[in-house]
Amino acid sequence: MDLDAVRTVVAVADTGQFQEAAADLSITQQAVSKRVAALEKELGVRLFTRTARGARLTIDGQAFLPHARSLLLAEERAAASVRPGRRALRVDVIGRRIAPAGLLRDFHRAYPGIALDVVALVDIAEALSAVRSGTIDASFRAVTGPLPDGVAATRVLDEPLQLLTGPAHPLAGAPAVTPADLVGHRIWIPGIATGTEWAAYYEDLAAAFGLTIDGDGPNFGTEALFDVIADSPAVATLVGAQARLLWPTQYGLRRVPLRDPTPVYPHSLLWREDNKHPGLTALRRHLAVASPPGGTGRWTPNWAAAPS
Repeated sequence: MDLDAVRTVVAVADTGQFQEAAADLSITQQAVSKRVAALEKELGVRLFTRTARGARLTIDGQAFLPHARSLLLAEERAAASVRPGRRALRVDVIGRRIAPAGLLRDFHRAYPGIALDVVALVDIAEALSAVRSGTIDASFRAVTGPLPDGVAATRVLDEPLQLLTGPAHPLAGAPAVTPADLVGHRIWIPGIATGTEWAAYYEDLAAAFGLTIDGDGPNFGTEALFDVIADSPAVATLVGAQARLLWPTQYGLRRVPLRDPTPVYPHSLLWREDNKHPGLTALRRHLAVASPPGGTGRWTPNWAAAPS
């Protein structure tokens, strides 16, 4: 059903005149007549009776009018639901315990009026496809190579890595360690998915400092990883300094800073360049102020996008 014709019928019913309806709709009286006639032909009934005083609704027209108003209201609601700023800003944070989720929580505290829809996509190819198709508005990622046309990125956080050990590990009591201190120690990060940006990061980190980073074995989650580390004098893992991690107090796990240099994970925000959502503009502005990247004495892979 032609909604312009429906809108015209409602305008004629409200004004009682084809000429006044034409003026309200900024079209000609002839166009009003054609729209009404076309809708009457489609419905198989007459909607108006012309009189000396104008146009009056027929019985069929009176029955049709409330439904016509409902159609126009539904059209307005449908359009409003996707107008910039009316729908929630959808952002991919990869995982809800890691730094990007923290950045988004800080943004929400600063801009509580902006509705958020938080998702967690594991695969970067899926995230890029979602950004390009408009399924999501933005994604936090490490940029390992050229981006597709139309997708932009800016570095928003260089997150230092820490060594996580159990109490019996030989490095557990150190106030800080260097990457060179980790040579010969087993660093276990189960479930490193091939093709992900963090797989590329850890591969380059291991190569740069001669480390043994083991991604073998099933990934049963952080709780199972902490179980192993807590009881082992030989196994440690790497975690982001801003990751929100909880474990039982009796585990006695230690987060040991890495220094000279500090390996940092380069988080960037990706978005589609033509995305006009005002919440995205606010998020980009907030991240530029709240999370300035950079710093000396840090290591990132050669592929890491330069801060912008």
